[in-house]
Parts: sequence; structure tokens; C-alpha cells
Amino acid sequence: MNSVFDDLYDKYHHDVFQFLLYMVQHKETAEDLMQEVYIRVFKSYERFEGKSSQKTWLFSIAKNVAIDHFRKQKSIKTKIMEKFDWTKQQIKIEELMPEELVLQSEESQKIYKALKLCTVDQRMVIIMRYIQEQSIAETAKALGWTESKVKTTQHRALKVLKKRIEDIYREEEEYDKRVQVER
Repeated sequence: MNSVFDDLYDKYHHDVFQFLLYMVQHKETAEDLMQEVYIRVFKSYERFEGKSSQKTWLFSIAKNVAIDHFRKQKSIKTKIMEKFDWTKQQIKIEELMPEELVLQSEESQKIYKALKLCTVDQRMVIIMRYIQEQSIAETAKALGWTESKVKTTQHRALKVLKKRIEDIYREEEEYDKRVQVER
């Protein structure tokens, strides 16, 4: 069991942590939840039937741990709306020029700011599909949903994200115009 557990951890700990971090938007909480995920994996691996991939099973556990965490909170909405410094989550930033890094950070902040306005279900789908790069089938299995529900949730989430990002750009343009007028 230890070698299987170590193998699961080595292969997927980064992806699981990233998923939890996007879900709870707090590093220390994500670390705590990560431990809970692997405690559940360790306790229940004998019951794993192999009906799905180990990765799908692991993300299903991570999803349940995140949902349990939200249920324990006084208000899911309060937790979702907490501020988070997403710029620390950039990947391969050392390869970017400083100007590119600033633009990437600004764009990422807009996307993640908009992501906060999605429902928990929509956020899970967006994270799994676009950040974790899971297929619709893998996402459906991990969430215990039909593929149709994943597609519908994804479509609605993308609509929310698009509208919110457009609103952010519009607000920035209006702010820039006011600043120019004041000068």
C-alpha cells in the first residue's frame, strides 16, 4: 500500500493541491485540505474498485473534501468572495520578460476575479477542464455527474466569465477616461 500511496502522491499531489487552492483560495487551507485528501485516500484505498482511473478517483475525493470544507464554513459565499493574490500562482514566470509578466499578471487577476463570481460547481468545472486540463469524461467521473451536466455547467460558467471580464475592461476604460479628464 505504501508504494501505491507514494506513487499516487508523487504523480498527482501538485494537481490536487492546485485544484484545492483554486477552490478555497487560501494556501494554508488548501494545504490542510490536501492532507485530508491523502488521509482519506490512505484509509479507503482498499475499497477503490478501479471503475475509474486513480486520478479521477483522487479528484473525486478532493472535490468532496472541498465541499465538506465549504459546508463547515458559516457562509459559502463569504469564503468564495475572499481576496486572493493569484499572481503568486503564475507558472514559468522566470521565462517572461518583465513587461510580459506585468501584462500576464493583470490578465490573470481579471480572469480569477471573474472566476470568483461563478458558483462552486461552475468553478470546479472550469478548474478541472481548463487549469487541470481534464477531459469532459474525466471531469464528469470526478464530480459524479453526467457529461451533459459538465458541458452545461461549463457553458454557463464561460458565459459568466465572459460577461464579468467585459465588465472589468469597461470599468477600467471608464476609470482611464475619468483620470484623463481630471488631468
